[in-house]
Amino acid sequence: MNPLGEAPQSPAAVERAAGSTPGGAGGLTVTAASLEDWHQVAGWAAEEGWNPGRGDVACFHPTDPAGFFIGRLGDRTLSAVSIVNYSEQYAFLGYYLVHPDHRRQGLGLATWRAAFPHAGTRTVGLDAVPEQQPTYMRAGFKSANDTLRYGGRPERSTAPVPDVVPVTAAHVDAIAAYDRQCFPADRRAFVARWLTAAGHVAYARLREGHLSGYGVIRPARDGHRIGPLFADTPEDAEALFDALTAHLGPEDEVSIDIPEPQHAAGALATARGLEARSHTVRMYTGPVPEIRAERTFGVTTLELG
Repeated sequence: MNPLGEAPQSPAAVERAAGSTPGGAGGLTVTAASLEDWHQVAGWAAEEGWNPGRGDVACFHPTDPAGFFIGRLGDRTLSAVSIVNYSEQYAFLGYYLVHPDHRRQGLGLATWRAAFPHAGTRTVGLDAVPEQQPTYMRAGFKSANDTLRYGGRPERSTAPVPDVVPVTAAHVDAIAAYDRQCFPADRRAFVARWLTAAGHVAYARLREGHLSGYGVIRPARDGHRIGPLFADTPEDAEALFDALTAHLGPEDEVSIDIPEPQHAAGALATARGLEARSHTVRMYTGPVPEIRAERTFGVTTLELG
C-alpha cells in the first residue's frame, strides 16, 4: 500500500533512481527498526489516513522484528517499509512511507532497495492504491483482486446471537488452525497476540463444539476496525459481525476490508448500514497463495496481510 507517490521498482531501477536524484538518497542509512521507531512510522500512517489500530505496533513488530526498516539521514528518520516474513514461502510488504517533507528525493526507493532482499525468494504480497498499480506491475507484482473498505455506523441486530462466545485461551489452538486455512502461512504467534491485545474484542462461533469462524474488532485512530472476519458461511459471518459490534455506541463507526468478489460479505456490510468508501488492490510477486477465500468476509489488515 503506497499513497505517497513512491513505488517499488526492480533492484536495478531502484539503484539508478536513487543514485541519480540530486541531493537525494546519498547518505541514507537503512536499518532494522525498533519497536519505538515503529510507533513513529505508525503516526505517519495515521496522518496519511490509513486509520491504523491503536495497538497495532505491539502486535505487528514481534511477528518479524528484522522485517521492519527505517531510513535515516543523520539522526532524522525519513522513510520506512516493512517486509514481514511469515514462512519460508510467504512475506508481506507494507508501510512504504516517506516523510512528507522529504519525498521525491529517492529516499523511498533507496529504502526499498535495502529492505526488499529480506524477503529472499518468498512470494511477496502487498495492498496497493489503484493509482500505483501499474508501477507495482512493472516491478513484477501481479494483481489478484480488489479489496473494498466498507465503513459507517453499523445497524445492530436486536436478535440474540446463537453459538457465539468470547474467545479465551482455550480457543487459541483451534483458531490458529482455522486461520491457517484462510491465510497463506501459519501465524499462530501473531494470532495469539491479536486475539488478546488490549482493546481487542474477539469472538468465535461454535456449532456443536466445532469452530465455524472467528472475528476481531479493535479500536482505531477513528472508530473501530473489524479484521479478520473468517467464517464458514454467511450466517456464521453475520452472527460474528453482530457480536463484534454489539458493544459499540450509536455514534461509533466501524470499517472492514472485504476482498472481491466476496459478494456475501459485501451484502452483509451493506445490510448492516456500511458503505464502500475506498479500495486497494492485492498483488503478489509469485503465484497467488491457495487459501479458503470463500471464508474471508474481512481481511485482518492491509498493513500485514
